[in-house]
Amino acid sequence: MRAIWKGSISFSLVNIPIALYPATRREELKFRLLRRSDLSPVNYKRVAEVDGKEVPWEEIVKGYEYEKGKFVVIKEEDFRRADIEATQSVEIVEFVPLDEIDPMFYDRPYYLEPEKKGARAYALLREALNETNKVGIAKVVIKTRQHLAAVKPEADALVLELMHFAEELIPANSLQIPGRLDLGKKELDMATELVGRMSDHWKPDKYTNEYRHALLDLIQQKIESGGELPDVKAPAKRGAGKVIDLVSVLQESLQKAEKGSRKAAGTGHRHRKALKKAA
Repeated sequence: MRAIWKGSISFSLVNIPIALYPATRREELKFRLLRRSDLSPVNYKRVAEVDGKEVPWEEIVKGYEYEKGKFVVIKEEDFRRADIEATQSVEIVEFVPLDEIDPMFYDRPYYLEPEKKGARAYALLREALNETNKVGIAKVVIKTRQHLAAVKPEADALVLELMHFAEELIPANSLQIPGRLDLGKKELDMATELVGRMSDHWKPDKYTNEYRHALLDLIQQKIESGGELPDVKAPAKRGAGKVIDLVSVLQESLQKAEKGSRKAAGTGHRHRKALKKAA
């Protein structure tokens, strides 16, 4: 895997040379637009709104619409004039307790890999963060844009997690969200019990993108069948019906969860029995 950025982590007088690598990948299927008659790919053209004529790249400039239909042109030197100093450094400005950060602020993780001469300082920072349960809050410039970021330990690695600035988050109070309601004890006890019965330890590998896998299977079927599949009835969509009796719905959910637990326990017992017999 190729590093997307090389620089250093710096805090106070400490400087750790590192390389930045993506920690996630997008599992999206890519589609092309085609002409129906002969499946010829359709390309995009850059056309001017005023006359519909195609515009070559050399005639295109960047503009900011400050009023409806009114633009000011921003040139490359304007970007450079406004640009912050690109120091190729993850500059940690302070350390804060991990549990004080709302997860809403986190955006995208990257792995930080130390250069050979920075391995010891890298490990030292990682262990210090583990010992104090803190993260380093930093500012970093990646591809001409400044980001707020957190430097966090993750197993043996340090992770740079890009964050949203506070001004980028939309406050929840802009929505019609209920505050403290007078909830019945019976309802709350049953809801708490249902959460308990449906609880398990976090195992990320058991969650998969079922829609993507189903779509890949369908694509393979279409390839093998020459491009056509028999019509099938689309599954009915569940409506967002009104909950009339919350207690009865919770009771039904608890019974369903209990049956699921018994079924899982029975399956586990049969597996253990089969393994014992095989031994």
